[in-house]
This record gives sequence, C-alpha cells and structure tokens, in this order.
Amino acid sequence: MKNSSPRPHPRKPGSPWIVAAGAALAIVTAGAFSTLAGLLVGPLHEDLGWSRASVGLGSLVNMVVYGASAPFAAALMDRFGMRRVAVGALCLVGAGAGLATTMTAPWQFVLYWGVLVGLGTGATATTFAATVTERWFVARRGLVTGLLTAASVVGQFVFLPVLSWVIDAYSWRAAATALALAAAGALPVVWAAVRDPRKEPAPREDVARRALRTLARAARTGPFWLLAGTFSVCGASTNGVMWTHFAPAAHDHGMPVTVAASLLSLIGIFNVAGTVASGWLTDRADPRRLLAVYYALRGLTLLALPLLLTSAVDAPLVAFTVVFGLLDVATVPPTIALCRAHYGTDAPVVFGWVSAAHQVGAGAVAFAGGMARDAFGSYDPVWVGAGALCAGAALLALTVRGPRGRRVTPPAPATPRRSRALPASPPPCR
Repeated sequence: MKNSSPRPHPRKPGSPWIVAAGAALAIVTAGAFSTLAGLLVGPLHEDLGWSRASVGLGSLVNMVVYGASAPFAAALMDRFGMRRVAVGALCLVGAGAGLATTMTAPWQFVLYWGVLVGLGTGATATTFAATVTERWFVARRGLVTGLLTAASVVGQFVFLPVLSWVIDAYSWRAAATALALAAAGALPVVWAAVRDPRKEPAPREDVARRALRTLARAARTGPFWLLAGTFSVCGASTNGVMWTHFAPAAHDHGMPVTVAASLLSLIGIFNVAGTVASGWLTDRADPRRLLAVYYALRGLTLLALPLLLTSAVDAPLVAFTVVFGLLDVATVPPTIALCRAHYGTDAPVVFGWVSAAHQVGAGAVAFAGGMARDAFGSYDPVWVGAGALCAGAALLALTVRGPRGRRVTPPAPATPRRSRALPASPPPCR
C-alpha cells in the first residue's frame, strides 16, 4: 500500500544541520542584545543624565514586548516562513541598536530598545528554536533543542565581557553600533541557511487565534496562574534583577564593569550544565518539588549577595556565580513538564503564555530596581526583595496539583511524533 503522506521537498544531504547552524547564528546574534541593557544603566545615567528608573522603564518594555511576541511568533513563521521571520527579527534588532546611538531622550530608549529590540529578540526566542527542530529533525530533536537553547545562552553571556570592554574603552554608542553591525553581518548567512523544508498545508485554525483561545481556556484553570506566577518570579529574579542590575550594583562596590560582566558570563556557562541536569532530574522526580528546591536555593543566594559584593572577585563570590548559574535556567524543564501534565497537546502554547509572564516579572523588577536604587542609593533592598519573591514561589510550586486534583508524577518518556518535514517511518513488523 502506498504511503499517502505528502513527500518531502528534495533536500541536499546534511541540509537540516545547515538550517540549525543558521538558526543558531540568528539566536546567538539576537541573544547578545538581551543583556546589553544591564551594561547601559550606568553609562546612560552618566552621559545623558537619565535616572536609573527611566532606563529601567526601557528594559521593562523590552522584556514585556519580548514575552508578548513569543506566543505569536509561530503564526508569522507559518504564514511567511522561518527565513523571513528570522531575517526580519535581525533587521529589527539591528535598527533598534543603530537608532539607539542617536538617543537624546528616555522615550527614545523605550521605543528603540524596548519595542524594536524586544520584538526582534522575542521572534528568535524558544518558539523559533522549537519550530526549526520540529520541521527539520526527528531522531535528534532533543539534541538540537538543547544546542539551540545553548546558543541563546552563548549570545546572552559570552559577549558580555567584550561589550563591557568596548563600553569601557570607547563608549556605549560604540557597543550599540557593534551589535547593529553584527546583526547586519548575520543577515546574508541566515538568509542563505535558514529555510522551510517544504510548503505546508494551511493550518485548520489561524495560529494567532489558537494562541488566544488556548490562553482563554488555560486562564480558567488554577494551575495556569500558579505556573505563571512562579515563572514570573523566575524572570524577576534572573533577567529582571541579575542581568539588569548586577553590573551596576557591583560597580557601586568598586568592581570594574568588565569584571562584573565576566562574572555574568560565568553564570551563563553554568546555565547550560544546570539546564541539562534539571531535564534529567525532571524525568525522575516530582517537578513541583524540584521547582520548590530551585526557587528556595535561588532566594538564599540572592539574600547572601549583598554580603558578598566587594571591589574584588574572591572565592565566595565565585561560588555564588556557580550556584546561581546552575539554578538560573533549571526552572524551565519542570515548568514545561507541569504544563504538559495539565494541558496535553496545548502545552507548548500554554508555556508560551507562561513565558510571557516570565518577561512581565522580569520587566517589572528591572523597572522597580532602578527606582529602588534612585530612592535608597543602594541595590541591597532589591536583592532582599527578590529573595523574598523566590521564597513565595517555592511555596506556590508545592501547591500545583495534577489534573483533576491528582498529584503530579514525573512524566513518562514522550513518544516521538512524526516530523512535518520528513515522512513517517513504517510501523515495525509484528
């Protein structure tokens, strides 16, 4: 009997890996924009006389736009293709960085960095990585997902010391210009490498409409709000406070910004190990308890940070960066597992909305942190407040229940689904 599935478009050998490499380049390039705002707080305050709260407002808008655009990114990819969306995202981040060099008023930072860069980085976030993996890979889907996630970490943290050195040696405008040029240089490579395997049939339901309807259904359930609440604390205690305010807080204690950026890069390196280990543990333990442990430990590290910050890097501060790095992205696998346990096939879309809550929490604390520094002359209340939020998230995580009130158990290994890009394998002979 003939296989009735549509045949895939002819592909060159190895082309999936070329697509993955192009996607990784786009993710790395866009990721470099995500944490630069933390390095701009001091320079914009000193050079343009802006308050830290006004700079934090731009970071708030950036993070909210980033999170809000992620659930809808798949709709654009279905309609226009991954290549056009990726290239369009790089154009947005490049334009935002280029225009930022001409800023004279805080509202321009909100527009250029908050809106343009937020849209571009949101379009190249986890939705993009998941779409590439789904359309081009079957057997190595987990491996490629891990690699593209690592690419995001590389973009966010590895280039921080370089950007901080550029700011220190030249100016913040030079760093923004360098990022704009990097985005322009990546454009032709991404255009040549990233493509869709074949024309897909139109979905039965518009993806944007499905995203909104899924949100409406999930919002009527308690677990959605518990997961969104805990994940918003995750964003508040990582992107919101660490990546926005750690460098200026360390500088307040006499530490050079370049050294503080290097510590953030070290956190990024341990992010990868922590995420892989957390995924392994999520298959073997109750994800609620894992989240409770992660948030509790993260809260303790943040409470200890004001006692560890000095002008020099010593062993306790290095230990903090290692522990915080292991915990930073570790919350993602258990949160996804709980979404899967409650929402089944809608889990990816629900997780997109939960991720939006992550960015809302991050943006709120980025803004509040700047206000606290202006009001108290110190970041110490920010670390204490973030630690208290983590303690609350640890308690909330334990209240999440399985479907129909049952206790959540570790998810069973998922059965690989047929890729939309490749034909299904024939069933085994019995």
